[in-house]
Amino acid sequence: MSGRIGVVGSNMIDLVTYIDRMPGPGETVEAPDFAIGFGGKGANQAVAAARLGSRVTMVTRVGDDMFGPRQLENFRASGIDTAHVRTAPGLASGVAPIFVERSGENAILIVKGANAALSPADVDAAEEALAACDVILLQLEVPLETVYHTIALAARRGVRCVLNPAPAARDLDLSRLAGLSFFTPNETELSVLTGMPAGGEAEIAAAARSLIAKGIGQVVVTLGGRGARLVTADGVQAIAPVSVTPVDTTGAGDAFIGSFAHFLAAGQGAPAALARAARYAALSVTRRGTQASYAAPDEFAAFCEAHP
Repeated sequence: MSGRIGVVGSNMIDLVTYIDRMPGPGETVEAPDFAIGFGGKGANQAVAAARLGSRVTMVTRVGDDMFGPRQLENFRASGIDTAHVRTAPGLASGVAPIFVERSGENAILIVKGANAALSPADVDAAEEALAACDVILLQLEVPLETVYHTIALAARRGVRCVLNPAPAARDLDLSRLAGLSFFTPNETELSVLTGMPAGGEAEIAAAARSLIAKGIGQVVVTLGGRGARLVTADGVQAIAPVSVTPVDTTGAGDAFIGSFAHFLAAGQGAPAALARAARYAALSVTRRGTQASYAAPDEFAAFCEAHP
């Protein structure tokens, strides 16, 4: 069974440099490899869900440059509905310079470009398509007003809505997140957004419940190699990590969120969907690239069989 997912979010061109080490101030260091790929948190999550078999509608703005048509081609090649993907006149595409160390850890910069032009009016134009979805995904690489507007639309139309608050915005108005079904920060984002410590299990639970008290349904706190925690008003459930040797962690968080939405839209409960998403994200870090690392269903099934 496949579900329908709407993604209101960003698209970027990833400029990936593989490095032995980060240079110091004023230092020039030779890097062994470089690649250009498709990225952006919104597009990544959309591609992950579509690759697993979800029917995905993307609401975004592409650049008025050489990369814009290529983004459109990539969405279509991934089976994503592009009826609500529009070009931002006179604006360049968003780009993300990414530096990946030998350990697989990464450092990322983003330049929003055309993503900054995604407006509430774009969301209104896609309302009927979004209202037909089982889940709507949001991130913070587009204007906050567009995010708030989409949350309100989802609440009004009775659609489950997931906000991945990355990159963390200190000016995020938590009072305007009421009605969200799921809020998915990592522990750093959780601390930044709530102003509360989130170092230990009790602190994570307390900070997450402060968000639930503001009207958010459930909070999923991602903890990297420690898995994740599903926090509700009634309790905390641990989502176990999957042990793999990382090659490139770029886009792993988006693999987790996109696949979570897929499994949720397909009818699985949140704990089961999160457990499957943890496995999907683990598989992604064993491969280079962002969207290029996202597995098809048969590849994912083989990985799950090898990692029972």
